[in-house]
Amino acid sequence: MHTINQLFDLKGRTALITGGSRGLGLQIAEALGEQGARLVLSARKAGELEQAQAHLRARGIEAEWVAADGAREDDIARLADEALARLGHVDILINNAGATWGAPAEDHPVEAWDKVMNLNIRGLFLLTQRIGRLSMIPRRYGRIVNVASIAGLAGNPPGTMETIAYNTSKGAVVNFTRTLAAEWGEHNITVNALAPGFFPSKMTQGSLDRIGVDAMCAGVPLRRLGDDEDLKGAALLFASDAGKHITGQILAVDGGVSAI
Repeated sequence: MHTINQLFDLKGRTALITGGSRGLGLQIAEALGEQGARLVLSARKAGELEQAQAHLRARGIEAEWVAADGAREDDIARLADEALARLGHVDILINNAGATWGAPAEDHPVEAWDKVMNLNIRGLFLLTQRIGRLSMIPRRYGRIVNVASIAGLAGNPPGTMETIAYNTSKGAVVNFTRTLAAEWGEHNITVNALAPGFFPSKMTQGSLDRIGVDAMCAGVPLRRLGDDEDLKGAALLFASDAGKHITGQILAVDGGVSAI
């Protein structure tokens, strides 16, 4: 019988976090690192990864990093191989890297559609496939946490955001999560998704500037946006043995928006 602290303990576990240099990815890195996981972070820009590494080190968390473009097949293979070389194996995969694009559906550039889809779902699939095949399935252990969005659960309220490619890609992440959970459960691999609501970040700053904080909060039952701690508990549940009998689930962390 394990204590509750033991169930949430990640000492001896390893984690690869994409989009880990800032925002939600860095928030998740803090949570997993504080619980003892060994970390490899990935993002496109080495400078931002170095800053994230220093930020984590100041909190007593050691993390390595690999600069890679999650939309490029050769970079994805290199990332997986380097992470496995540094960690030995990957217990926890956090698929957080993502991009968005704002444009009316009738004017949305196809190049932008492809950019969003290639990173948000194609790259996620390729990295998950490689980590699963090379590490999780042979070891019969894995925790996969996909960062979807409430944008993948519904459309946008009129007059707010015009992000058809992003919403479509996150809807794909939702069903990818459910499908893979059913397929890889026999290997003792859980696959779940977090569906954040609106969190202030570099990616969402444009929408926040245009719509305004007060207007955004008015549509949230808790009357607030997500902060730098709101994703940590949910991510830790899915990544640890506390969630070992939870798979194929989508957990909205949105202040109640999806309940309306």
